[in-house]
Amino acid sequence: MTEHVTVNSAQNVLTLTLNRPEKMNALTNAMYARLADAIAGAENNTSVRVIVIRGEGGMFTSGNDLGEFSAVASGKAGSEERHSSRFLRALASSTRPLVAAVNGRAVGVGTTMLLHCDFVLLADDALLSTPFVNLALVPEAASSLLLPARIGYARAYEMFALGMPVTAEQAASWGIANRVVPTADLHQEAQKIAQLLASRAAGSLKLTKGLMKQRESVASQMDLEGAQFVECLKSPEAREAFAAFAQKRAPDFSQISA
Repeated sequence: MTEHVTVNSAQNVLTLTLNRPEKMNALTNAMYARLADAIAGAENNTSVRVIVIRGEGGMFTSGNDLGEFSAVASGKAGSEERHSSRFLRALASSTRPLVAAVNGRAVGVGTTMLLHCDFVLLADDALLSTPFVNLALVPEAASSLLLPARIGYARAYEMFALGMPVTAEQAASWGIANRVVPTADLHQEAQKIAQLLASRAAGSLKLTKGLMKQRESVASQMDLEGAQFVECLKSPEAREAFAAFAQKRAPDFSQISA
């Protein structure tokens, strides 16, 4: 629903707020569509010079809405277009500086989207995790390429394979984020950084970002991950993982062969 992502524009800054705090800002297909439209639309809006992504309430996002995932895994999902890949491609191809303001938990795509952002601020209570394997899935958002490049293979493998949360201080020291700020100051600091970026030469920023990004490699990795993600989502392992989640028990993969 569109009200679950609020879109505000002021002083050349477009602020996108995940606004579903009662569900820990879990991302639905409709929310992905709203985010994708806003980010893609900014490309043709000269008044937008910077985009800020933030969450409402005490959590950035708990990741994908597992109810929707479970419906896909069980074959009960409808035939409507899935907008998550459109959102990720909009992030990866955006020429505008992307600023992320992260407080509380950032789960799954809540962490991998940060790899496409240009300036990441973490509140001191932030916890980042990528529990794809815990759900019998694979990484997305080209994170299987970008995260090892950012923090090294060993750390990235541990984050993916074990899904253990990483603290704000760890994430900043590893290079996932620019800095850590007090939770109470997070959104004010994000707007301050956004205004600094908005005051810079837009053409120069666009060219600089284009030189730094490996867009062809990222797009290719997204395609590869996306195909494997869809297959995993329909697998017996995923069905067991989502059933276990619904039943609030540990999954049992011991009788399922790879």
